[in-house]
This record gives sequence, structure tokens and C-alpha cells, in this order.
Amino acid sequence: MFLAVVYLRIRSPLVALPSFLFSFGARKLVPVSGFRHISSHPQRAPPCSRSFNGPPAISTSGRDHSVDPRVARANYCITQLSRQGKMADARQLFDETPQKDVISWTAMISGYVRCGMLREARALFERSESEKNVVTWTALLSGYIRSRHIREAEELFGRMPEKNVVSWNTMISGYAENGLVDEAYELFRRMPERNIVSWNTIVTALAQSGRVDEAYWLYERIPQRDVISWTSMVTGLSQNGRVDEARAVFDRMPERNVVSWNAMVSGYAQNSRLEEALNLFVKMPERDIISWNMMITGFIQNRDLKRARELFDNMNEKNVITWTTMITGYVEDEQNEVALKMFLEMLMDGVKPNQGTFVTVLAAVSNLAAFLEGQQIHQIVSKTIFQFDPFVSSAIMNMYSKCGEIGTARKVFDLSDRKDVVSWNGMIAAYAHHGNGQEAISLFREMHQNGFKPNDVTYVGLLSACSHSGLFDEGLNIFKSIMKDPSVEVREDHYACLVDLCGRAGRLQEAASFIKGLKIGPSATCVWGALLGGSNIHGDMQIGNLAAKKLMEAEPNNAGSYMLLSNIYASAGRWKEAAKIRLKMKGKGLKKQPGCSWIEVGNRVHVFVVRDKSHIDAERIYTLLNDLHDKMKRAGYVPATNHSLIDDESMAILHSLALVFGCLTKKRRRYQNKINLSFGTEETEILGSGGFGVVYKGQFPDGQKVAVKVLHGLTLDKRAEEQFMAVDSISRACHTNLVRLCGFCFDNRVKALVYEFMENGSLDLYFLHQNNRIDWGRLREIAIGIAKGIRHLHE
Repeated sequence: MFLAVVYLRIRSPLVALPSFLFSFGARKLVPVSGFRHISSHPQRAPPCSRSFNGPPAISTSGRDHSVDPRVARANYCITQLSRQGKMADARQLFDETPQKDVISWTAMISGYVRCGMLREARALFERSESEKNVVTWTALLSGYIRSRHIREAEELFGRMPEKNVVSWNTMISGYAENGLVDEAYELFRRMPERNIVSWNTIVTALAQSGRVDEAYWLYERIPQRDVISWTSMVTGLSQNGRVDEARAVFDRMPERNVVSWNAMVSGYAQNSRLEEALNLFVKMPERDIISWNMMITGFIQNRDLKRARELFDNMNEKNVITWTTMITGYVEDEQNEVALKMFLEMLMDGVKPNQGTFVTVLAAVSNLAAFLEGQQIHQIVSKTIFQFDPFVSSAIMNMYSKCGEIGTARKVFDLSDRKDVVSWNGMIAAYAHHGNGQEAISLFREMHQNGFKPNDVTYVGLLSACSHSGLFDEGLNIFKSIMKDPSVEVREDHYACLVDLCGRAGRLQEAASFIKGLKIGPSATCVWGALLGGSNIHGDMQIGNLAAKKLMEAEPNNAGSYMLLSNIYASAGRWKEAAKIRLKMKGKGLKKQPGCSWIEVGNRVHVFVVRDKSHIDAERIYTLLNDLHDKMKRAGYVPATNHSLIDDESMAILHSLALVFGCLTKKRRRYQNKINLSFGTEETEILGSGGFGVVYKGQFPDGQKVAVKVLHGLTLDKRAEEQFMAVDSISRACHTNLVRLCGFCFDNRVKALVYEFMENGSLDLYFLHQNNRIDWGRLREIAIGIAKGIRHLHE
């Protein structure tokens, strides 16, 4: 044996003996039981060396079996490489190992499973020469469980030639995690041998599914409970509203850890018993970050943002869940600006966002329609692994849609290579938001063709799209198909969409009869709200009164229901009844939220409220608004003021303040016609004709060429500023994405708009001229720019 070791040292000094045979000291190997004292070479082998030249296995005794250090070393390296996610290197090492044992096969298969590469794991597992034991089988089984491939896991479990308690527990856990509690319970009963993990798994599964009594019955029969058993029961009772029983179990616990305390604190918070939760939180002998997060979550769920923020500010250490919880609270409370500010603070604090963070902060951007901030967050997402996450992709699509960029939303959808039902639903909802019903239906058909099965959320978006597009027949057919599909759970949202569809089409009686046939109660506020909205549009007092009473019964403090009913009475000229509704609102202290609009200009969001005159440009805004209103009336527009107790038609236009401000703030350049602009009116100088006149070639004194649109039939007899604003409003109808309005010029003879102009053939000077050529890099940039412009035109 001594000679063998010397031979090993001389021939292969880089080969280390297996770590389970010796424990290394500073300069020598310390023998383990079963070995004599053997001196060792002091040099350590480099980790995962791929050189395995050396002698055959070293015999450790007179028995037949032996341990080959090369195989042991290879197994160790395969395991380490797979844990680092370097599966290509691990597989190469596996293939290069000449003699593989069951540990080699198990290490490689487990590595594939750990990295989610189940197809590769199964292919290796099924090879005829593979060596498998119960650990190998269980490794693949756990992979299927983790990936929620429960039927494949069942098939594999049934094939196992040998099962141990870990295999049984893995399968039981798989059933439980997939909501198959009956199957999990049946498997638990069939187990030949159980350990504490088996008992805890089934007790937790029963409790979480609402079968608390069965869980408690089993809990009482656990041979020897550990802290997990007690904590599982506390959690199960709390989740089912039996918080006092949970506290009794908690008080009987022989020992508690921080998880037990967290379970009880969370139980109180989930059941809105915040003071008891806070008292227990204060008494905790030891708190971890989860304790703080659960307490903050409890306050937010009970809409106590102030106390949640106080706890947040007192935390010494915050993780991504802490920040995300707080941001979510602000978004749910409609404090979207604060949510965005917190997100920036989170990034500055060095905390990396997760899926939930991105989804929540994108919701805040969507609520604000803050396009620039949305683009910046999209850029952050694109540098993380969450760019492929379907929920984050859907949130990005929703953000662009809410910002008016439906084309960009579709690009995000088309570029996604990991589409799932969530992605398709997000894009259908985006089309619904924009009233593009036909596009939504077309995408729905494409979804079917690609093998994706729609769910209840898909149909809500689809029905909403039909409703907003006036596609009554299509929407009705879709609803009928839902009712025939047993795999779709029909919810109140679907009924509300159908009622809204009928209401917008003026078929209120059918909608009311439909609701009556379903025997929908007052709690279905979305359904009654849709019916009330339709009644308001068509002035149906009888149905509107019915819907409003149901809504007021369910939500007595919702000012919107009172306002809609008041409007219905007002539209019918029943001012007395309308006034009574308003007085009832006043008596309850209810106020309608004033109309609000906002626009982003120069990296700043400007917010406007109806009748708001606090803005620095208020005078200019109202001047242009009144000018536009006069033009609308001359064109035949009649404002709908029959819903108002005070016949004030100015109220009908005061929701457009943000839009008018946007028109005013567009960059422009003014020029005096007499000295700064020249253009010819000959036929050879005509570029074309537009909606308001003929377009001629022109130029500024500095040689810049422009397009001059001479306006015909336009009478402007106001101050110069008012003249400009009137013309500026007209210019919005032009191709603002293609050319920029440089300014205007007025005198007694001519009224004209001046636009940028790119002369045809201008690039020929660079592409064809011998002396003015530019380098290929610049030419490439120009070509790409042209391609983008052409694509933009087609879109």
C-alpha cells in the first residue's frame, strides 16, 4: 500500500485523494479510521483539474470494492460546476470521465434539474447505460415537482423500483403545491413509513386549503411534534380566520423560534387586529427582517400608510420586499408620485428590484401616464433577467398603452420570445383600453392558432374591447362561447362587461332582464355600476334608479353613484329630484372628486383641475381654449349641458386644460415676413397642397430651405398672440412627426405657416458627388435613419 501511494506521488502529483477519505491539515494528511499513517505530498491539487492520468484505484482493504480517486474527483467537480450553473463544462467533464459510477450519473442529472433543464436531465436518465439509485430517481422527481409537471412526476413516481421516505414526501409535497390536496392525503395514508416531514407537509396542505378541522385532527396525532408542526397549525388557523384558536396553540408551544412569532403576528395583521399584532411584535425576543415586513404589510392592507411608513423609517436594514411592499402601498393609495420617488430612493440605496417591484412601479407610471419615466424604467428592466418575465412584459405593455403608445406596446409584445397567457392577455387589454376591438379580436384568434388557451382574464379584456368599439354582435357571440366553455370560470367582471356592452348599444332592457335572471345581489357593484353608466348615457330613469339603489345599498359612501343618478334625473328635466340627490350627498358629507388632467412637458408633469387658474400660463391657456371652443361651435358642436343643475356650457370644455397647454408649449420659431422670409408663388415653386392651402418652396436669409403653406379662406382679426395660437392649433393637424413647425408670418397680404423642408435628392450630394463624400460609418447611420423613417410612415 505504501508503494502505491509513493507511485501516485511520483506519477501524478496533481491528483488529490478523495475528500471523504482524508481531512487536510497544514502540511500532512490526517488518517481516518481504517487507514494506517500515510505520509502525503504537501502540494494541493488545483480544483476541478481535468487531468486524471494516474494509477488504478487504491485498494483500501482486502475487500473487492475500491475507490478510484479520479472518479471521486470528477464527481466533486461535476457537482461544483453544476451548482455554479456551468452545465456545459459539467457535461464535458462528465463525458470525459472514462469510468462513471452512480454518483457521477446522479450528480449530472441533479445539476440539470437544479438549472431547470428537465429535458436534458430526462434524456440522460433514460440512457441504457445510466446507473440509478433512489437518490437519482428522487432528484428527477423533484425537478418535475418544482416545474409543476405533476403528471410527469406521477408517472415517474409509479415507475420507481425503490422508494424511501424522501421520495414519498416529495410526491406528497408536489400534490399539495399544485392544489391536489385529496391526492396528497391519499398518498400520505398509503405511506409505509412516515417521518415528521410527512406529517407537517400534509397538515400544512390541509390547513392552507381551508380544511382546518382535518388538519387539526392530524396535528393532534403527530407522534412527536417539532416547532414546524406547531407553527404550521398557528398559520393554518390564522389564515382561516380562527385567530383566537391560533393564539391558544401559540401559547401552548414548548419552544418558539422567530418563524413562530412571525406566524402569530401575521395572523393578527391578516385579520385586521393590528393593535394585538403590534403588541406581540414589540414583545418578540428576536426580530428578523421578515417580522418588520409582515408588520408593514399588515398596516398597508388595513390602509394605515402613516404607521407603515413610521415602521419603514425605523428599520435598520431593508430588503427588496420591504421597499416593494411600501411602494405597493402608495400605488394602492393612488400616491403614484410618492411611489416613484421611493423607487428612486431604493435604487440609490443599492437594492436591486425584483419582479414585484417592476410590476408595481410600472403600474404607478401607467396611472400617471408618465411616458418619460416609463421609458427609463423599461431601460432598467432591459438590463435584468426580468426583461423575459411575462408579468413584467405585460406591465410594460400596459404602461405604453396608458401613455398612448399602443404601437410601442405591440412592439414589446412582438419582440417577446417567451409569450404566455399573461402576455396575450396584456396586449388584448391594451387594445381594449384604446378601443381597438377588431385588433383585439384578431389577436385573440392568433392566440388560439398559437396553441394558447384563453382564461377568464382573456375574456374580460376581449369583452371590454368589443364594448368600447361598439362591436355588439361580436361581443355577444364571445359571451355565449364563454358560457359554453366549462374550463372558464364566469365571474362578475364578465357579466359587467356584457351589461356595459348592452348599455352602450342602447339595449338597457335586455341588460336589466339579464341581471334579473341571474339574481345578482347588491354586492356585485361592477355589474350595477355598468348598468347605471348605461342608464346615464341613454337617460333611462327607471333602470338607472334601480341600479343606483343597489349601488347605494352596497356602497353608501360612494359619491359617484349619487352623481350619476342626479345626472339621469337632470337629463329628463326632473330638476327637483336631481336637487334632492345632491342635498342627500351634502348631508352625508360626500363630494365628487374634481376632474383632473395632466401632461408631461420638459421633464415635468403639469396637473390641471377643472376651473384651475393657478398655472403660470393660465391666461394663455384659457384664451386658446375659448378660441377653440368658438371654432367648435361654429362647426356645429353643441355641448351636453342637460346633466347639470346649472346650465353652464363652459364646464364642458374645462377638462381640456392639459391638452391646450400641450399645444402652447410645443417648440416654435417666429419670423417677420417682410425681412426674414422669401418664397415664390409660381407654379414651378409649388410643392403640393394641404387642407388649408398651397405649399411653396421658400428660404430664410441664412439659406435654410423651408416649406411655406399659404393659408386661404382664414380670417384672423384678433391680437397677434391670439392669431398665432389659432394658427398653432390648426398646425396640430399636420404631420408633426415628419416635419417641425418653424413659425408663421402674417401681414395684410399673406397668412402662412412655415415648416422644415428637406429637399429631394439632398443625399445625392454625399452618395454620388466625388468631392463631398462622407465615411461609411456615417452613411450607415443615415441609412438606418431612413429605414426607421419609412417604418414610422407605414405604422
